[in-house]
Amino acid sequence: MAHKLLLLNGPNLNMLGTREPEIYGAETLDGLVAALKAYAAEKSIEVRDYQSNIEGELVTAIQESRHWADGIFFNPGAYTHTSVALRDAISSVDVPVIELHISNVHAREPFRHKSMLSAVCLGVIAGFGRNSYFLAIDALERHLNNSG
Repeated sequence: MAHKLLLLNGPNLNMLGTREPEIYGAETLDGLVAALKAYAAEKSIEVRDYQSNIEGELVTAIQESRHWADGIFFNPGAYTHTSVALRDAISSVDVPVIELHISNVHAREPFRHKSMLSAVCLGVIAGFGRNSYFLAIDALERHLNNSG
């Protein structure tokens, strides 16, 4: 069965490749998305991607996903630590969400240690660089295949 996943990226992730490459790597978001879509296609998984620096647009993307997506993998960026709106959006849809981060947020500044979202997500993957995204695809695929 082919699954459909929404890849969401929050604020500043459009700056991948130039923003703090020592933390986030040198790959651009476009390059990463292309690699993720190719990886997913090998597994017969469709990935639609969306990035926004605007919290409300991410809320809308989550809400709209309920009509077509089997799962969401989401790097919420700084909204991880601040957004009740995103938490409520995740809670309002019956779509499993994996929160993911490129860096190990628990090894960084103390304000990054608390997530407003993780309690309403299926799971959290952090600290594996770009591989966090690929691990999220694998985790969602296994979850969806085992829950149906």
